[in-house]
Amino acid sequence: MSAPNALFSETILLLGGAVVAAPIFKKLGLGTVLGYLAAGIVIGPVFHGITDGEQILNVAELGVVFLLFIIGLELKPSRLWQMRRDIFGLGTAQVVVTGLALTALAWFSQVLDWRGSIVAGFGLALSSTAFAMQILEGDGDVNTKYGQRSFSMLLFQDLAIVPLLALITILDGGRGSNAPLLGFAVAIGAVAAMIVMGRYLLTPLFQIIARTGAREAMIAAALFVVMGSASLMQLAGLSMAMGAFLSGVMLAESSYRHELEADIEPFRGVLLAIFFIAVGLSLELDVLADNVLFVILTVPIVMAVKAIIIYGLCRISGSPHDDAIRIAFLLPQGGEFGFVLFTTAGAAGLMSTSAASLLVAIVTLTMALTPIGSALSKRLLHGDEHEELDEDFEGAGADVLMVGFSRFGQIAAQILLAGGRSVTVIDFSADRIRQASSFGFRIYFGDGARKDVLRSAGIERAKIVLVCTQKKELTDKVVELVQADYPHTRLYVRSYDRLHSIELRNKGVDYELRETLESGLLFGRRTLEALGVPEVDAYEIGEDIRKRDEARLVLQVSEGLQAGRDMLFSHPVRPEPLVKPKRAADAFEDDPLAGTADATADA
Repeated sequence: MSAPNALFSETILLLGGAVVAAPIFKKLGLGTVLGYLAAGIVIGPVFHGITDGEQILNVAELGVVFLLFIIGLELKPSRLWQMRRDIFGLGTAQVVVTGLALTALAWFSQVLDWRGSIVAGFGLALSSTAFAMQILEGDGDVNTKYGQRSFSMLLFQDLAIVPLLALITILDGGRGSNAPLLGFAVAIGAVAAMIVMGRYLLTPLFQIIARTGAREAMIAAALFVVMGSASLMQLAGLSMAMGAFLSGVMLAESSYRHELEADIEPFRGVLLAIFFIAVGLSLELDVLADNVLFVILTVPIVMAVKAIIIYGLCRISGSPHDDAIRIAFLLPQGGEFGFVLFTTAGAAGLMSTSAASLLVAIVTLTMALTPIGSALSKRLLHGDEHEELDEDFEGAGADVLMVGFSRFGQIAAQILLAGGRSVTVIDFSADRIRQASSFGFRIYFGDGARKDVLRSAGIERAKIVLVCTQKKELTDKVVELVQADYPHTRLYVRSYDRLHSIELRNKGVDYELRETLESGLLFGRRTLEALGVPEVDAYEIGEDIRKRDEARLVLQVSEGLQAGRDMLFSHPVRPEPLVKPKRAADAFEDDPLAGTADATADA
C-alpha cells in the first residue's frame, strides 16, 4: 500500500475509533478520555491496525499545543501574576518533594542506578496537562479554585522540563560546563522574544487581516501564530505547549480573543482526541507482559505517593479538604513530558532502553487510570460545593451580551453602563473595534452569527442577548441561532423596519424596537414646539402616536400589514390650535413605502 493510501486508511481508523469509543464511554460515565485510550489500545497493540503510534503521537501533540493556547487566551497577564504563588510556590514544592520521594523508591527497587533513579523519580513527578485539563473542561471546573490551582502546578511542570533536560546532561557527565547555562539563557531569551512579539506584533497583525474580511486568512493566521510560537519555544529547548500558552496569554486582552478561540477550537478537539488515541497506540503490551508483577505493584504505588504528597501540600497551602482531594486525584498520573525525559535518558545511557520503555508503559497506565480515579474521588468529598472563580477578563461572561456595536448599540450600552451593568460586546468590524477602543470601550472581535463565538463570549451565562446588528439578514440569523440553541435566553432585538418588527414578533422575541421610532417621535415633538405648540401638548401628542403605533403593530402581527389603517393620520387634526388628538382622520399607511425596495434602501 502506498504511503498516501496508508495515511488515508490510518486517518479513517483514528477518526472511526474516536467516533465509536467516545460516545460509548461517555454513556457509561467513564469519560471520553478513557474511551480514546481504549480505542488506541484496540486499534494498535491488540489488532495491529496501526503500528507507528509514536509518529502519530508526535503529530497529535499539536492537540496539547492548541489546548494550552486556548487556556492562555483565558488568562490575562494580571491573572497570571495573581497565580504566581501557586505556580512558583506550590508548583515548585510539588515537583521537588514528589521527585525526591519517587527517586528514593526507584533507588530502593534496585532496578536503576542512582542516576537513572533521579531521572525516573523527577520524570514520574510530572503530570499530564492534556489529561488533567480535559477532565477539568469536561466537568466545567477550569475556573474553580481547585481547577486554577491544578493548572498552576501543571504550568510549573511545563517550565520544569528545561532544568530536568539540563539535569540529564549533567548526570551524563556534561558536554561542556556552559551547556546547561547556555540552554537556560536561550530559553529566557525565547520567552522574552515571545512577550515582545505578542505585545507589539500580534494584535496589529489581526487588525490588518480582519479589515480584509477574509475568514480563511483569519483562521490561517491563528494557526500560524499557535504553531509558530510553539516551534520557537521548541527550538529554545522549552515545550511547544509553553510557547502556545505564552502566545495565548499575550492575546488574552485582545479584542480578537473570542474569534481566535472559536477558530482554534475544532482543531484542538480533534487533535487532542487523536493524542489520547495515540497514547493507547504507543502502549507496549509485550513490555507489560514481561514485567506484569512489577507493573501491578509500581503503578498504584506511584499514583498513591503522588496523590498523598499533592494532598498534603495543598492542605498546607490553604486548600480545603474537598479541593485538595480533587487535585490529588486529578494529578497522580505521569505526563507526556515523561516520555521525552525517559527517551532522552535512554539515549544518553543513564538507563537501558528496556527500562525506558517500561517507564513509558507505566506512565501510560497511570494516564489510563486517571479518569477512573477522578470519578472515584467524589466519594471522598465532605460536601458538594462547586465554587466558581470570578472571571478576570473584562466584559466576557456578563449578564448582558450585545451582538453588534453599531450607533444603536453604542447608545443602548451607555444606558446599561450608567446603570451599573457590565456588558460583553462582540462585533465583526475591525475598524469599529479600533475606533471604540480609542474611546475606552472594551469590545471583542467575533462573528455573532457563529455559535462557537457566542459560547466563547459567555452566552451561557448571559441573562439577556441584545442583537444590535445593522443588517436584517444578519439579525435574523443571530435570533434564530440563539432561539435554537439557547431557548431560555431573553432576546432584545433592534429591528430594521416595520415589516421586520412584525416578523420578529412572529418569531417570539422578548422585545423589539425600530431604531427610527424613538428618534422620529422626538424629532416631530421638537418641530411642533418650534411651531409654538406647548411642550406638554407636544409630549402628549407624541405619546398618543406611540400608543397608536404599538396598537397597530399588535393588529398587524395577527391580521396582516393592512390592519389598523384607521389609526393613522394623513391630514392635520382640527380645530386649531393643535391639541391632543380626539379622533382619527382619513387613514393612510404611516410609511407609504413600507415593504418596498425604496423603504428598504432608506431604512
